[in-house]
Amino acid sequence: MSRRSSPGTCLRLCLVKFAVVSAIAVCGPALYWRFNKTTLKLTDSKSSCPPCNCDCPPPLSLLNVAPDCGSNDPDLKQEMEKQFVDILMEELKLQEAVADEHSRHVNITFGEAKRVASQYQKEAEKCISATETCEEARERAEALLIRERKVTTSWEQRARQMGWEGE
Repeated sequence: MSRRSSPGTCLRLCLVKFAVVSAIAVCGPALYWRFNKTTLKLTDSKSSCPPCNCDCPPPLSLLNVAPDCGSNDPDLKQEMEKQFVDILMEELKLQEAVADEHSRHVNITFGEAKRVASQYQKEAEKCISATETCEEARERAEALLIRERKVTTSWEQRARQMGWEGE
């Protein structure tokens, strides 16, 4: 029995090839550099060059580059002389002032919201009262209409009894 390649088998084969190529593409460079580094270490140990003696000057500090930076500014000098506790106290005072301002703003906004809510409540009560009045008037008008229809019906019956044939 001969096996024919079906589309599913072909697809599987293509997926396997793709997986292998992807794995090589991802892992290949890392393996190459690892192998290359090992090879370089082996060749370096054979040549063994002497360690370098650098006679470099130490890096310059900021004070050496600009020793009088800010010395002419009295405000900066005063800030730099403050103690850490004083700076923290000043920061706490600023935060307290911001919190007080925020609290005042919230209180004003809350008062305004209460005033507007009260105004809307009054308007709603007016609307409810007007709706109730209209509903009562509608009920009275409906009762009067029913009574009027009964009276009209009784008059029409009497008129028919007396010979009226209607329109």
